[in-house]
Amino acid sequence: MTWTDFSEMQPLLSQASWDTLYMVGWSTLIAVAGGLPLGVLLVLTDRGGLLQNVVANRVLGQVVNIARSMPFIILMVALMSFTRWVTGTTIGREAAIVPLAIGAVPFFARLVETAVREVDGGLVEAVQAMGGNTWTVVRKVLVPEALPSLISSATTTVVALIGYSAMAGTVGAGGLGDIAIRYGYQRFETQLMWITVAVLAVVIALIQFAGDFAARALHRRGGRSGPAPKLRLLKAKEPATADVSKVA
Repeated sequence: MTWTDFSEMQPLLSQASWDTLYMVGWSTLIAVAGGLPLGVLLVLTDRGGLLQNVVANRVLGQVVNIARSMPFIILMVALMSFTRWVTGTTIGREAAIVPLAIGAVPFFARLVETAVREVDGGLVEAVQAMGGNTWTVVRKVLVPEALPSLISSATTTVVALIGYSAMAGTVGAGGLGDIAIRYGYQRFETQLMWITVAVLAVVIALIQFAGDFAARALHRRGGRSGPAPKLRLLKAKEPATADVSKVA
């Protein structure tokens, strides 16, 4: 096959781009839903954490480390039986979401752990001094204060998932990686392969720009080390204080 006009490539590239975004989008949602609580739990159960449990922390840490160290192509093969049980098939974009999400959860969890550890411990102590429990600390301090870094971590995860999805294309998952392999490599369509590479580069650049913009915007609004959590809690305490003074 010889490509003489970009209009011949456009339908193929459009469908492949949509398949890639579909796989990456769902995988990212699952990775955030699973990796965020896992990363926070790694911080809470560590030495000096609010839920200190050294044994649980080491077990979770080892599980995350083992999952992160496994090459994605091997992970896909190892999870084929599980993928077939979940989706009924091991081929296609729906099947690819399973190993993509499972591979991304520990990756994002470590990034979350790093982001949460950077939160000022003084804010945590202030909330505890005002009677806040562990859930309050997580909801009012740890996650809001780490939000700019969490956005950057999610962006890094999305970029990594795009690379993973290209590898998933080698086993029939579809997407831009599948186009590059089937047409660019196996059929020696060099022009289409380089166009696919260019499309991937543009998509990654746009995602990175959007993530960096969101992180900077949140940081300017006081996402880290700002007084917002303390002020919200103080305002919540003011009515009770006022009532006590009236009674006195």
